[in-house]
Amino acid sequence: MDPVIIASEGVEKFKNENFEIIIVDTSGRHKQEDSLFEEMLQVANAIQPDNIVYVMDASIGQACEAQAKAFKDKVDVASVIVTKLDGHAKGGGALSAVAATKSPIIFIGTGEHIDDFEPFKTQPFISKLLGMGDIEGLIDKVNELKLDDNEALIEKLKHGQFTLRDMYEQFQNIMKMGPFSQILGMIPGFGTDFMSKGNEQESMARLKKLMTIMDSMNDQELDSTDGAKVFSKQPGRIQRVARGSGVSTRDVQELLTQYTKFAQMVKKMGGIKGLFKGGDMSKNVNPSQLAKLNQQMAKMMDPRVLHHMGGMAGLQSMMRQFQQGAAGNMKGMMGFNNM
Repeated sequence: MDPVIIASEGVEKFKNENFEIIIVDTSGRHKQEDSLFEEMLQVANAIQPDNIVYVMDASIGQACEAQAKAFKDKVDVASVIVTKLDGHAKGGGALSAVAATKSPIIFIGTGEHIDDFEPFKTQPFISKLLGMGDIEGLIDKVNELKLDDNEALIEKLKHGQFTLRDMYEQFQNIMKMGPFSQILGMIPGFGTDFMSKGNEQESMARLKKLMTIMDSMNDQELDSTDGAKVFSKQPGRIQRVARGSGVSTRDVQELLTQYTKFAQMVKKMGGIKGLFKGGDMSKNVNPSQLAKLNQQMAKMMDPRVLHHMGGMAGLQSMMRQFQQGAAGNMKGMMGFNNM
C-alpha cells in the first residue's frame, strides 16, 4: 500500500480514538534516495505533524552534515535525536553537523538498551565528551538515593573538596544506583576507558577490587585533603596498602591516579561559581571563569574531536545553540499531538 495513505488513515484513526501522542515512524533513507525523500515530504504534507524529529546515526561521523542538510531542505526538522553516540570521535562530528538543521537535540542514544536513551543535556554531555565526567549528574543520582549524608557530600563537591573516603562511599552508592556503566560515565578517570576493558560484570569486579584496596588504608589516608600526596611523600604507604589488600603496588598507584583525576576536576569545577545551577552555563558563570574553563577544555579534548567540531569556536557555538533551544523545545515536545 501507499505509505502516505497508511500514515494518513492511521493518524486519523488514532485522533478519533483520542490518543494524545501519535508517532509516525518513516523508514530509514539516504540523501541520494530522491524518491524516498519525496515520499517523506508527501507523508509530512498529508498528516501535518506538530513536530518532525530527525534521527541521526552518529557512527557516520562528518557525513552526518550532508545527510542532515538534505533532511532539513526537504522537511521542517524541529528537533533531533542522535543515536550511537558511544564512539566519541565520530560523535563529535555528528554533533557539529546538527547545526545544519538549526534544531536542538532532544535525546541521545549511547547503546541498545532503554537506560542508554536519555534526554540531551549540553553541559553534562560536553563534560563527559572531554573526559571530565558529569559531576552534576552524579549529584542528581546521589539526591535520588535520599542518603543521610547527601547534603554534606554535595557541599564538599561544590567547594571543590573530595577525599579518598568520599570516593569509597560513592563506590558503595554506585552499587545501588545502576545502571553501572551509566554511573561510571559520570566519574572522571573511569567511564569509557574503565568499561572498555570488559563487560559490566567484569567492571563491577574491578570496582570492588578498588574498594578492597581502600579498605587497607587508614583514616589519615582516607580523610586527607591532600589526597594522593600523602602516598607520594611516603611511598612505604603504597607498599603497606598493597600487602594488606593482596594486590600489586601498581594496582594501588592506578587507584591513586584515578582518584587524582576526579579530585582535580572536582576542585576546578567547585571553584567556578554558578556551575552547579544548571541551565545556560554562560549566564550562570562569570565570563572570566568561563574563558578559563574553555581553555582547560581545549587542553583536555581529543584533537580529533575538536577538529570535527570546527575547533574551540565551533564547540562553544554548538554549546550555545543547543542550550538556547533545548529547554523550550523539550517542553513543546511533551505537548505534540502527532508527528
